[in-house]
Amino acid sequence: MPLYDFHMHTFFSDGELSPTELVRRCIVRGYNACAITDHASAANVGPLVEQVRRDAELVKEYWDFTALVGVELTHCPPASIAKLARQAKDYGADVVVVHGETIVEPVPPGTNRASVECGDVDILAHPGLLMREDAEIASKNGVFLELTSRGGHSLGNGRVALLAKETGALLLINSDTHAPRDIHTEDLAIAVGLGSGLTENETKHVMTVNPLKLFARIGR
Repeated sequence: MPLYDFHMHTFFSDGELSPTELVRRCIVRGYNACAITDHASAANVGPLVEQVRRDAELVKEYWDFTALVGVELTHCPPASIAKLARQAKDYGADVVVVHGETIVEPVPPGTNRASVECGDVDILAHPGLLMREDAEIASKNGVFLELTSRGGHSLGNGRVALLAKETGALLLINSDTHAPRDIHTEDLAIAVGLGSGLTENETKHVMTVNPLKLFARIGR
């Protein structure tokens, strides 16, 4: 199956790799595309998008691979998410991810709701104890919900998958990569889906069809 990952970090935030090394390792693993989504807030959203964009353009010029420019808005006041997401898009980000209300970090309450209500947010990452109403809003607005392999954050996967199936919200399987060992193989990505409670067919759909829906959403 083709592999995609829309939540990956480099040394521009707390990852270990440069954008080009991350892309190279994805290519070797058989990926079709990835999004580089380092942690962002008002302090760095513009410079971060510009830095990653330079390497994304380098990749496009020399390698047959799609590297999307993104950010992950992290621990921002919920009321600021719409403004920051709009800024990221205006600066040229392809993908805006928001660091959801994982149960292992003190993310401000209301982050999930602010994210799924925002037209400029594409992915709500590891939303933790997601509320049904938030899943319903995500479904209505086309905001993708993440199933993750990241330790701790993954504890909410089962709830997220169940609510997505019940509400029609779109899912993505992402790694939240920070180091080379985090990058998914096909087998690991499948295991994340199955371990979240998806069937084999549902997992295949999430891995192969939903990334194309994300590309359609962002106009790529």
